[in-house]
Amino acid sequence: MIEVRGLHKRFGDKQVLAGVDLEVARGQAVFLIGTSGVGKSVTIKHLVGLLRADQGEIWFDGHRIDQLDEQAFFPIRKRMGLVLQHASLFDAMTLCENVALPLRIHERLAPAAAFDKARVALAQVHLEADAERYPAELSEGMKKRAAIARTLTLAPEVVLLDEPTTGLDPVAARRIDALIRELVEHAGVTALVVSHDLTSIFGVADRVAFLYQGRIHATGTPDELRAGDDPVVQQFLTGRASGPMETPGF
Repeated sequence: MIEVRGLHKRFGDKQVLAGVDLEVARGQAVFLIGTSGVGKSVTIKHLVGLLRADQGEIWFDGHRIDQLDEQAFFPIRKRMGLVLQHASLFDAMTLCENVALPLRIHERLAPAAAFDKARVALAQVHLEADAERYPAELSEGMKKRAAIARTLTLAPEVVLLDEPTTGLDPVAARRIDALIRELVEHAGVTALVVSHDLTSIFGVADRVAFLYQGRIHATGTPDELRAGDDPVVQQFLTGRASGPMETPGF
């Protein structure tokens, strides 16, 4: 579904990505993991054209997309939704109005039709009873579920989630985990999740890609990574302060 080949990205004198190779199969939940500042979010922003690669190729459903101009990226973004780390909801809009906004802008639906579809999307994330509430009235976990609902309104084939459980309490985080599995198993969505939440990684992921020093250092199922003997991966999974891993910005 997604293939990244030799992706490089530099910001000034900082080389963030130095040849990332990544594959995401259709219908799977793939987790891109690694320490903070290693380039996980930078990687997924390339997939929807928010960042442009210095070098490398990005393929989506058999078509190369990294060279597309802004206008040509519009249909890609409808098929590949991005949920940012912060929910980014409009405070003056109800949840229903927030979720309906992409339908009104991109599908040009009348308000009543857009609101009907928005309520269906809210039901997918178990927020149908909260459709008329405002973001300020909600927990952070509910806001993140609403952001996922907003992305689902355009029926994307792929959902990119950037740190979906960061800042949540354990119960809210596990609800997000359950929602991701539900989307993959029952809605047929392919998910690429940026995370360093070990509980999410081992509870949700079909496959894991470990990003380290600008490249994919290791890949496999969660069990394969846990059973492996790579000292860098093991330091990350066990959370040891000492070891071979160099932590950017520490």
